[in-house]
Amino acid sequence: MHTLPSGLEVFDVADPIPSCSRWRDHMPAHRDPDVYQLYMRARKLWRSKIEWQLTRQEALDILHDVELTAQRGDWGARALMAEFYREGLGPLDSNHVLDPMPEKSIEIVRMAIAAGQAWGFYDLGVAYEHEYGGIEYDNELAWAYYRKAAELGSPDAQMTLASAYKEGSRSDAADAMIMCAYKQGHGPAAYQLGIRAENHKRFLVAVSFYQDGVKFGHKESADSLMLIFDNKVWNRQPKADQDEYRRLELKPDAERSRRYDQIGDALAINPDLRLSRLDKVLPLPPAELPPWNGIEDAIEPEPSGPPRY
Repeated sequence: MHTLPSGLEVFDVADPIPSCSRWRDHMPAHRDPDVYQLYMRARKLWRSKIEWQLTRQEALDILHDVELTAQRGDWGARALMAEFYREGLGPLDSNHVLDPMPEKSIEIVRMAIAAGQAWGFYDLGVAYEHEYGGIEYDNELAWAYYRKAAELGSPDAQMTLASAYKEGSRSDAADAMIMCAYKQGHGPAAYQLGIRAENHKRFLVAVSFYQDGVKFGHKESADSLMLIFDNKVWNRQPKADQDEYRRLELKPDAERSRRYDQIGDALAINPDLRLSRLDKVLPLPPAELPPWNGIEDAIEPEPSGPPRY
């Protein structure tokens, strides 16, 4: 077993839960605007297609710009470059431009840890759990990194700890961690809250969480709402559930279902999308549906002012 680094604690499911923090609070307050714009241009190109649809030139352009902006100090670019080093870039012979180099990914992750950033602690925990990038398996150390990442506000780490608390029959602790992630706009957390509410027949609460999940860019939340308003699926529900849905005015609605289906397709390609205007173009019942010009009307506008993490 490895020695536990200073600042880390062994994770014990019976211990008090980590404080509820925000990952953004541990990132630099400002980003270089020119570097940020170049990075975002590359990231938007990467998210504009399913990866196998990229041309070789597009993949080369993405790699060049992300690598350049990472070298110039943008932490978003560094995190994406760590992913490219871990997974490679270009899944086909026709567009393959980077072989996986997990050791280089770990180098960037360790830089993030030195800077006190939550995502670095989480990613190194994953490396210890799954043994890559020259990291030897150590489950205790992996969970110590997950705990630290959750304490620093990593939503992924908070959800990981929530699963452990649930398995350890600490439902209140699991709920607290999921809510920490949800309050940071984490789509999977909203989705989990929606599933639980739906399982407990709290349908209005469920659709509200799913709606938030869609705003946060979560495809499965959009798929859930698409199915809730789908006539065929609705008719297969138990009669008692149908009666409750009717009472809440959550009736089959082909147009609502179609719009969520379109949003789910878009999020499958680009989970970076944030749909802060969703309630204006696709409000929950009993509100009437306004005209639909496509998902573009729901997308959050580019923020004004200097870029932040």
